[in-house]
Amino acid sequence: MYNLTNMRKNSKAVEDYLETILVLSEKELPLSITNVAKALRVSKPAATQMASELKSRGFISKARYGELALTPLGTKVASEVYHRHKVLRVYLESIGVSSETAEIDCCQIEHVISEETFKAIESKVIAKSES
Repeated sequence: MYNLTNMRKNSKAVEDYLETILVLSEKELPLSITNVAKALRVSKPAATQMASELKSRGFISKARYGELALTPLGTKVASEVYHRHKVLRVYLESIGVSSETAEIDCCQIEHVISEETFKAIESKVIAKSES
C-alpha cells in the first residue's frame, strides 16, 4: 500500500484528479479530458494542464484516441485516496452524519488526515463491518 506520508507530497488537486480518473475507470466511462473536467467541475483547459502535470510526474499516460490511463504509480496513489474516501464516508455516516454531508466532508478530510488518525478510524470501520 502506498505510504500516506509519501502522499502528503501531492496536492489536493493531484489526489482529486487521480481519484476521479480511477472512479471513472471503475464505472467504465471514457477517460477523456472532457469527462474528467466534467466530473471535477473544472474547465477543460484546467484539466488539460493538470493532465500534463500528472503525466510529467509519472501518474498517467495517454492511451489511444487521447484517453488517459493511470500508470501503476498513479493507480497506487488513486487507490489509496479512494480507500481513505470510502472509509471516512462509512465512518462519518456511522456516527450520524447525513450521506450528503459525509460525502462533502470526506472529500476534504481524505487529504489532510494523519496516518495515525486514519488507521484508528479504519480499524473501527473494519471491526464494525466484521461484527
